[in-house]
Amino acid sequence: MRAGAPQVEVVRLGLVSYLEALRLQQLYVKRHAAGPANALLLCEHPPVYTTGIRHKPYPAPLLERLRGLGAEVHHANRGGLITFHGPGQLVCYPVLHLGCFKKSVRWYVGELEKTVISMCRRLQIAASTSPHTGVWVGENKLCAIGIHCGRYVTSHGLALNCCTELSWFRHIVPCGVEGKGVTSLSVELRRRVTVDETVPHLLDAFAQHFGCRLVEGGPAGGAGDHGHQ
Repeated sequence: MRAGAPQVEVVRLGLVSYLEALRLQQLYVKRHAAGPANALLLCEHPPVYTTGIRHKPYPAPLLERLRGLGAEVHHANRGGLITFHGPGQLVCYPVLHLGCFKKSVRWYVGELEKTVISMCRRLQIAASTSPHTGVWVGENKLCAIGIHCGRYVTSHGLALNCCTELSWFRHIVPCGVEGKGVTSLSVELRRRVTVDETVPHLLDAFAQHFGCRLVEGGPAGGAGDHGHQ
């Protein structure tokens, strides 16, 4: 770990609605106005489909059909197209000032992908990138990535399928990529892999690739060294 490594607060939100996670992200984004306040928000969501900014509005009947499945539907100001979030999926929202790391959105997205690939390597899963954003195992997407960056402060992030019920994805074309499938850590390892089991591996890989020091925090702040160096 290099001297002066940036500090990143790890905030464990548990199961939280998508709109509440958006609200919390904005709170953490605003903290950067007073100086570096890097944070990593970790959570799961109840079933929700979200649409990104790279698409004209989806037809109302499609959105109503998705709501009829028992999921919420929301528009997000992230990159990418439509995707699904739900229980058993680890959602990670890094709220980082890239000035503490490298002022390049392309670099940032690449490091997120490398973080997940490194985490998979620890679990003996051969994951890779593709011409499409995200992390893949063969032709199946394991982790979706869609970010927003304003004034070098990031929000939104990645969604990693751990033990997600993958049938939710059958009702959409995930991230607008035709002819591809989805997978999860549980499918690849042929055993149940929970979000709780996955988090330490992701945090270790994140600290490694972003060259940062992780400290435990909470929605109202907090401290306590997490020990990832």
